[in-house]
Amino acid sequence: MNLLTENPGATLLLAVMVLASGVGLYASPAMIERNLFRPHWLLPRRQYLTLITSGFLHADLAHLLFNAFTFWAFSFALERTIGTPAFLALYTFGLLASDAGTWFKHREDPTYQCLGASGAILAVLFASMLYFPKASIYILPIPVPIPTPLFALGYLAYTYWASRQPRGRINHDAHLVGALAGIAFVALTDGATLANAVRSAIG
Repeated sequence: MNLLTENPGATLLLAVMVLASGVGLYASPAMIERNLFRPHWLLPRRQYLTLITSGFLHADLAHLLFNAFTFWAFSFALERTIGTPAFLALYTFGLLASDAGTWFKHREDPTYQCLGASGAILAVLFASMLYFPKASIYILPIPVPIPTPLFALGYLAYTYWASRQPRGRINHDAHLVGALAGIAFVALTDGATLANAVRSAIG
């Protein structure tokens, strides 16, 4: 399989995510500082570019590896199904929707700052769940496949727990909004798939 031919969108996004995060973590920490999303300062300082750039950076290697794995596991099949333009639109919609939710919650806090691709990746994950409701994922060392809906709900449960821990830079608040954005995107662009997923869930 030629990834650049069959999955140009997912391949490019994953490459930029890994490269930018690697440079920020190991070569230029100042790059991460410049591109953190700071909701309170978004409008006063016109830091509009951080809405995008913060979504390609990660707090540490574990954060990057988990997001990269989740993206890899679900994005390539989804892009081949819905097409590259729709896939890139979904990713962008998830990223900006999660940023909007973060801005609304933290816009009055001048000290809050965050980063991470999780909002956009949750949009991809939940959209994939609707297109492939019976799919499963293998995660070593767990010896049995994990159904995608169970993985998605487990991801959100972890997010809820993590968001209540002492503050770090990871934008856990973006996860739920990203998940809802993925569902909303499918509802707006392919209502039949959403209806089929609902019938599969209740049938």
